[in-house]
Amino acid sequence: MEYLLVDGYNIINAWTEVFNTNKDSLEECRDKLLSILSNYQGYKKINVIVVFDAYLVKGSQQKHENYDNITVVFTKENETADNYIERFVYRLGAEHVIRVATSDYLEQTIVLSKGGIRMSPRELLDEVRYTGKSERNKLMARVEKTNTIMSRIKPELFEKLDKMRKGKV
Repeated sequence: MEYLLVDGYNIINAWTEVFNTNKDSLEECRDKLLSILSNYQGYKKINVIVVFDAYLVKGSQQKHENYDNITVVFTKENETADNYIERFVYRLGAEHVIRVATSDYLEQTIVLSKGGIRMSPRELLDEVRYTGKSERNKLMARVEKTNTIMSRIKPELFEKLDKMRKGKV
């Protein structure tokens, strides 16, 4: 089983070409990130967990929500996304492939020491873009291959035409 853990706010702040945090609200940025990662998960078929820290929110409890096909975690009061991610990797890093997307160098080092795989925000963005393009190209090739005049005729007629083409009639 493969997991991708994403430090949500860290990625939002790092992807300046995707998010305009001066113009868009934090909620709009979160929704956009979740939409992008949900689409990515649909192609890759891995477990994506996006962690947003609520450590400064008084009285907040840890919350797990589903957004399409990904898991969204809001940490509890006094818990950072880094804390959650480190515990997750520590518990499951020896048994599963766990990639962690964050720009926090210390977090990357801790993840590596616990058996995880670090992924920079740039690497994640490049992979998301590449995966989307690659899958769209595959789909278009399939559509072009099956959307021909010859694919629409009856098999008997196709056989006759094929024999004519080969000069066997």
